[in-house]
Amino acid sequence: MTQHIGVILTPAADADAAGQVTNAVDTLIAKTREAADAGVSSAWFSQLFDHDAITAAAIVGREVPGIGIGSGVVPLWPRHPLTIASQAQTAQAATGGRFTLGIGLGAKAMMEPAFGPGWERPIRRLRESLTVFRQAFRGEQVDFAGEVITAQPVMPTVVPGGTGVPVVVAAVGSQALRVVGELADAAMPFLAGPRALAEHIIPDVAKGAEAAGRPMPRIIAAVPAVVTDEVETVRDIANKGFWYYPELPSYRRLFAAEGVSHPADVALIGDEDTVAAGIRRYFEAGADAVVLSQSAIHSQAEQQRTWKLAGQLAKG
Repeated sequence: MTQHIGVILTPAADADAAGQVTNAVDTLIAKTREAADAGVSSAWFSQLFDHDAITAAAIVGREVPGIGIGSGVVPLWPRHPLTIASQAQTAQAATGGRFTLGIGLGAKAMMEPAFGPGWERPIRRLRESLTVFRQAFRGEQVDFAGEVITAQPVMPTVVPGGTGVPVVVAAVGSQALRVVGELADAAMPFLAGPRALAEHIIPDVAKGAEAAGRPMPRIIAAVPAVVTDEVETVRDIANKGFWYYPELPSYRRLFAAEGVSHPADVALIGDEDTVAAGIRRYFEAGADAVVLSQSAIHSQAEQQRTWKLAGQLAKG
């Protein structure tokens, strides 16, 4: 039985044989091609302050056929949903229908220092943005006036070849998850362990779907995973890299539901058997797909081992 297992990629600086740092887009293309060759189901591109995930997805997806492509994830603030929708439709057309738009609320502590005040009413912004996306991706002319978003353009909003974009939301809080159940195609929680997924994430999404009278959206579990022999070294990298999440109340509740004290405790770190067993627990908990974050990898060999395992599990 095949399973959908993807990977999240970042354009981390790589050096060629001569020690020259490679172009970031070239790096993403090469990494995605390696992941596709290993049999990985999908490649997702993170949105940071130094590159644009949707643009990267459009270019990489055009260059690398045969693998799902997605943004993982684009914060809604400070972007207008029409802007995101036009980018997403362009990426969908560029990839021949293989693009998935991943969005998130972002975090006030990260957004406001970068973009200034304005990160407010995030749940309302999520609901209204998803409403705009639904109109655009169904091929309708967008016409929406909400409480925080107005989207009533006088020019066309449909991109030929760009409709039918699935929308997934990175959410872990109950209010956001219920909105996902009402309006999105999937929830993509990050750092939600199997217990938290089964007892918190899935029930909240299901409540939203039931209230809206629609089918249950898919659940895509995003989890850090590294196949390695250097368990303590990689765990230390994870501890340092995930320092920010315990500062957020929604993630503290998530870790409490899982019975762990630090996000690194959720990470799947170990040999092939250990990581494979961890991935299986997510599917057993109700996940429809698992996407592996690579942020704790510290060697090319670990990346290759992780992708090889992901491809083997994806093929069943």
